[in-house]
Amino acid sequence: MSEGVQTSPAFTPRVFSGIQPSGDLHLGNYLGALKRFADAQNQGVQSIYCMVDQHAITVWQEPAKLRQATRELAAGFIASGIDPKKSILFNQSQVAEHAQLGWVFNCVARMGWMKRMTQFKDKAGKNAENASLGLFGYPALMAADILIYHATHVPVGEDQKQHIELTRDIAAKFNHDYGVDFFPMTEPVIEGAATRVMSLRDGSKKMSKSDPSEASRINMTDDADTIASKIRKAKTDPDALPSEAEGLKDRPEARNLVNIYAGLADMTVAEVLAENGGQQFSAFKPRLSDLAVAKLAPISTEMARLMTQPDEIDAILRHGASQAREIAAPILAKTYDIVGMVR
Repeated sequence: MSEGVQTSPAFTPRVFSGIQPSGDLHLGNYLGALKRFADAQNQGVQSIYCMVDQHAITVWQEPAKLRQATRELAAGFIASGIDPKKSILFNQSQVAEHAQLGWVFNCVARMGWMKRMTQFKDKAGKNAENASLGLFGYPALMAADILIYHATHVPVGEDQKQHIELTRDIAAKFNHDYGVDFFPMTEPVIEGAATRVMSLRDGSKKMSKSDPSEASRINMTDDADTIASKIRKAKTDPDALPSEAEGLKDRPEARNLVNIYAGLADMTVAEVLAENGGQQFSAFKPRLSDLAVAKLAPISTEMARLMTQPDEIDAILRHGASQAREIAAPILAKTYDIVGMVR
């Protein structure tokens, strides 16, 4: 976390974040999440990272593919630098306390709050009446994912900030209703040049595995030649790179490639433009390609190795789940006591 994590003295600083195991990890997942997680784990704050497989089944998942995607995501975490000796890494369904607290929060959250969630509207589309109850109510489970660990900070992209606000609303209502100061007011952590990576074919759209064009994204399983080819063919405009960030206004493809370079190189946009301002993309793209291959190809190679060792991945996840339960169980027990449940 930039400047370190600060929180109320009543709560131990703790970072939590989760990613759905939906398959096909791409550069946006790496720069927006995995790389940030790896960087944060060395800052002396306990970090908990979760593959949220219960969220994944809010829409239909083929069981064998879900298991494969969960292991692939775990491989992506580890290959990207998440050290299971420094961070807790597990999949959500192995820690029952998530769902148990999620039910309590279902009874705290209000229907009106859920109806305002923009991601439900986006995912359900015109068929909201046919969407699963889980898809409608999953923000309450997301709040439970965070608060079952009393997490004080959650690294998120801008598009997830609304869910952190809902988490704070649920925590505040619970605390108010029961006259306690039990759940923290979790803070979103939004930082970095490339927390929102856009399509290589359309700089106005977020990079996504659902895009039918493989050329729109760099997959974390792509080899070096494929990575280089996709960057070489990425959409740009005919103008040279500006020397200052203001010059990227109304140039979404240029801004996207500069942001990607900044994210991979651990530089600011200003620093990238100071080095490359005035260059044509014919000169900038090869530099970006070399950088992307240097950073991403080793991750792809390690992911491939891990995927040949599913027992190794499963053992890491089981160990992480055991560590997670040590934190979650007493928090759930205290929650039940506060609510008035006999145990």
